[in-house]
This record gives sequence, structure tokens and C-alpha cells, in this order.
Amino acid sequence: MGFRRHGPFQAGDQVQLTDPKNKRHTITLKADGVFHTHKGAIPHSDLIGQPEGSVVRSSGGTQYLAFRHLLQDYTLAMPRGAAVVYPKDASMIVGMADVFPGARVIEAGVGSGALTCFLLRAVGPEGHVTSYERRQDFADVARKNVETFYGGPVDDTWRLVVGDLNDSIDESDVDRVILDMLAPWECVDAAAKALTPGGVICCYVATTTQMSKTVEAIRDHGCFTEPHAWETLVRDWHVEGLAVRPDHRMIGHTGFLVSARRMADGVAPPPRRRRPKGTTEEL
Repeated sequence: MGFRRHGPFQAGDQVQLTDPKNKRHTITLKADGVFHTHKGAIPHSDLIGQPEGSVVRSSGGTQYLAFRHLLQDYTLAMPRGAAVVYPKDASMIVGMADVFPGARVIEAGVGSGALTCFLLRAVGPEGHVTSYERRQDFADVARKNVETFYGGPVDDTWRLVVGDLNDSIDESDVDRVILDMLAPWECVDAAAKALTPGGVICCYVATTTQMSKTVEAIRDHGCFTEPHAWETLVRDWHVEGLAVRPDHRMIGHTGFLVSARRMADGVAPPPRRRRPKGTTEEL
């Protein structure tokens, strides 16, 4: 992965410029490039050789902060074929599904490649991600977005397959299966066959109906632990001296996550214990 994460800016680097109103622009530095806005122009040469965190001034006098963009910024700004997985959900998938360095991961429903970028970073150079996408146009957008962020092809750690997961999967003993699609319940059996015992399935869905069908499919399959379903809400805070309050706007519902672990072959999960109807007494 050739994307530089630190050091002085060089030609070829992607740089995020932020104006005083917090409007952000991403540019790729070129030796003879010029960034034009209605607030004036900034020659790329003013940035090349400068340390990250510098301030540059446009010809119109506006100051811009210059940083390499964070992955969360890039995924929100990337060109889209399909809707992207928000950083808050991608972070939860990486964390709660325990995607670790060296892991072998299957992703189905690559969309625009946002989650793929997070997964590739999490597995590192010793791991591998295989992404399945039914639509060629989405796959093309995802490949371009991933290679743009990482500064070129990542063939050593990423394989992109155009096709249906159920028909195209050719892997076994993988550590994690991440399903981001309209009907993940249709792929639960394929995920079970691919996962190593102890592996994690994690599904990202948008509606309560999808969540319910996914949970029941995992529960009924018989090879997984009791599925866990949740969502994550993010609320920023306004802090100015003693004026401390929640922001009026927040990133509320974006999707639900459902996860479970693969049981050993031939082992059934223990029966669920439920409270009797009409009582709070534990069984």
C-alpha cells in the first residue's frame, strides 16, 4: 500500500484543505497544479515540501489548513456508486467483529469501497480481504476508490470478485465474513461453510425488517451462537467556554449490525433460555 501517512507533502499526495467555515476540499498534488476556488487560487507548489498541518493562503487572502485526509474523511467524500458504510459503522464492524492484523476476511456487497478500505487497513499486509460484488459498475467504482486511497493497486491483500457470493465463493477457513447487502439471510449458509470455527459473521442492514430476518436466519441455521443486534448513534457536543451542550444535529440511524460466532462442526448451540410470559422470574 503506497499511500504516505506522514512526512512533508510530496507530488502525488492527497491533501485535504479546510477553510475557516470548515468546508473541506481534497486535492492531489502536482508539481504544476493549481487549486482554484471562488476565494482565490493556491499553487500546489505552496504545499509541496511543507509539513502536514501547515496553513496556506489563497490569492484572495483566505487561509486553509492542510492535512492528509483521515480515512473517515475520505470515505464520506469518495465518489459513490452505492451508498457508503458510515465511518461510525465501519469502525464498529472492525472493532466488534474483531478484524485483526493477518485475518482472512470475506466481504459481500462492496458498494463504493468504503468498508473495504477499513477492512484492508485492519488486516494489514499479512491479511487478506476478498470482496464480492454483484454489479460490475459498483465494482469499478469501488476499485478506483480503494486504489486512490492506498495510492495504487493492493493486489497482495485484496481480491475483488464480480458475482454472487453464493455462486462464486471458493474459500474456506476464513476468520470473518461481513455481509452488506439487501438480503444477507440468503448468504448465511455460504458464510457458515466459509468460516473457521470461532469465526465471526457480521451483517449490516438498514431496516428493522431486514434485521429481524437476518437474526432469525442465523438463529435457525444451527451453526452459530445466538446473534447479537445493535446500532450506534453519534452525537457531537458544542463546547465554548461554559456554553456546553449537545449539538442540535447528530448522526442518528444509519444501519443495524448483527453478529454471531461460528460453532464447531457438529456442535449445536445450547437452547435459548427465555422468561415465562407474564413474569420477571429468571429461569
